[in-house]
Amino acid sequence: MSGTGEDDRVKAFTEFRQRMNTRILGEPNQVVRRFFALDTQTYQAGALDVKTKELCGLVASMVLRCDDCISYHVAQCKEAGVNREEMFEAFSIGLVVGGSIVIPHLRRAVDFLDTLEQGEAAPAAPHDHG
Repeated sequence: MSGTGEDDRVKAFTEFRQRMNTRILGEPNQVVRRFFALDTQTYQAGALDVKTKELCGLVASMVLRCDDCISYHVAQCKEAGVNREEMFEAFSIGLVVGGSIVIPHLRRAVDFLDTLEQGEAAPAAPHDHG
């Protein structure tokens, strides 16, 4: 699959997430702001590098079956330098841990990865809770 429709999907996903994050963080709710800040800090390099942390986030998102989170972490993994073979090893872990119910999410993850690779679309903004 390739084409403008898929490129639009990546663009629409990124724009919606960024717009809504700005909207949500514009509210004077400290709990929400602190959670978003914690998420941002969690994915910064530390004892584990960013690439490893994003792969962990991808696997967790697959097991939890959150398509928005999966798409976000696929994009972040690409930005962190994860190659296709590494991505599929992470997909394998998510599938084994989560079971067959993860298969539809794996399909969408691979489709999103294909779209990113074909268009080399702009990566997601710095980590701000996908």
